[in-house]
Amino acid sequence: MEPPKVQQPGEGGLNVTLTIRLLMHGKEVGSIIGKKGETVKKMREESGARINISEGNCPERIVTITGPTDAIFKAFAMIAYKFEEDIINSMSNSPATSKPPVTLRLVVPASQCGSLIGKGGSKIKEMRESTGAQVQVAGDMLPNSTERAVTISGAPEAIIQCVKQICVVMLESPPKGATIPYRPKPASTPVIFSGGQAYTIQGQYAIPHHDLTKLHQLAMQQTPFNPLGQTTPAFPAGLDASNQASTHELTIPNDLIGCIIGRQGTKINEIRQMSGAQIKIANAMEGSSERQITITGTPANISLAQYLINARFRDVAAMWNDPSSMTTS
Repeated sequence: MEPPKVQQPGEGGLNVTLTIRLLMHGKEVGSIIGKKGETVKKMREESGARINISEGNCPERIVTITGPTDAIFKAFAMIAYKFEEDIINSMSNSPATSKPPVTLRLVVPASQCGSLIGKGGSKIKEMRESTGAQVQVAGDMLPNSTERAVTISGAPEAIIQCVKQICVVMLESPPKGATIPYRPKPASTPVIFSGGQAYTIQGQYAIPHHDLTKLHQLAMQQTPFNPLGQTTPAFPAGLDASNQASTHELTIPNDLIGCIIGRQGTKINEIRQMSGAQIKIANAMEGSSERQITITGTPANISLAQYLINARFRDVAAMWNDPSSMTTS
């Protein structure tokens, strides 16, 4: 089925280059790629948009569409009609009589979601009423990111009109602060401490994790002073050999705090237990976009706590050195 020609909207600046990210399941990605990549190649050529698909053996993949807004709309139209075609084909072998809607999931910086929702939900209500599409903005951020999923469901024509309106809002309200993009991962790798050794679980095997082991061993050396006649143990370069408690402070944007705290505080409690450090997160200050984290303990405790916090953002470690997004003191 050939999608109809997408009409140009009267607003939104068609010469502006935008990047829209979609979250898809493996089966959906396979449909977009097609045999030997023929489908995605056709979409790129006919829309004029750049369409990139994230690599990796993950249940979810990110499809990134970049180009002028008119090219993005054409690409979305082709994707929406391809998904509708898949639904129609699947129904030929199904007793179901009602056709389910086409569903696309956009990945949007959390700082832009307020503009999509509007005051009291006015903007999202307007989108639903004017396009006929169902639009839902997830309340929680996607794991290890500052992005949320925006789900659009409906007929392809309704989805295309809705995407146009979302693009206009995103152009009018650029993201604020640093954005940590969502990157789908394979099943998470748990860490186990046993006999002073750290192991990461990969498949059926426990693989020794030497960096974590070293930090864990140092963190567990809680003796406030050495007995007479005993020399100070050698610490690796870069770590203070002193066991005296000290304090380290981090200043982190509000948008990132949820990634560290975790659902109902599970992640921050895990970091406290594994590192042996005291970690306090200051309350949000009115008018401030940042929160302060205070880490107290021995240098080894602090090092392990910092390591574990960094591990929460391991895919964007460079962001920790970016003064525009985060500062340490």
